[in-house]
Amino acid sequence: MELIDLAGTPEGQRDYVAHLKRLCHAAGVEYATYAASNPLTGTMHAFTTYPDAWKNHYMERGLHNLDPALNAAARSVAPVDWSRLTRAEGFDQVFAESSDFGMPTRGLTVPVRGPLGETGLLCVCASMPQREWQSLKRNIMGDLLTNAVHLHDTVMNSDPLMKTLRKPNLSVREIEILKWIAAGKTQQDVGDILMISHRTVEVHLRSIREKLCTISTPQAVGRAVSLGIVPPG
Repeated sequence: MELIDLAGTPEGQRDYVAHLKRLCHAAGVEYATYAASNPLTGTMHAFTTYPDAWKNHYMERGLHNLDPALNAAARSVAPVDWSRLTRAEGFDQVFAESSDFGMPTRGLTVPVRGPLGETGLLCVCASMPQREWQSLKRNIMGDLLTNAVHLHDTVMNSDPLMKTLRKPNLSVREIEILKWIAAGKTQQDVGDILMISHRTVEVHLRSIREKLCTISTPQAVGRAVSLGIVPPG
């Protein structure tokens, strides 16, 4: 599989790397990477804040084909802590080579599912004791989940064809409910406004989450806003 560094493409003009650097600063981690495969071509697109020396080595050696931080997370629906990957295929080679470049060993990969079956992966890593890493991970997990969806949607929507293909078919009622949720209303509020039960609202929200391929309602709202389905709250 070919790996394309988005920082060197026209799409890189969106300055994804700058966004990742701000994310690193806010989250208290050293490096961050986003990667996703195009479901039409199979090509993997990525951008990262890693030092050029490691990034170039990684690409030249084709380590993305072996990297369990990408491969294991691509098959998961939940974030994957790198400490769980020690027995995974490719771990010894990839992490041994990364240590030669002084790269951190504490890390987390957050997968994002897209409507066409594509998967985006947001990776963050830092050098710190395990106990400190576990505490940091708990504190930043929510923000990482939200950022992963935002980055994935932004990258995939940069291609007009992908934007057209990925727009989910939400019903009029589902869009109406999403608009009220985006405006800060609770499920009970929405039920009262639309004169339906809060249980019916939850059924619609479950359908919305499935169609938008998100885990939580806040993620669904964020994706709907980024796709232009509903206006920002």
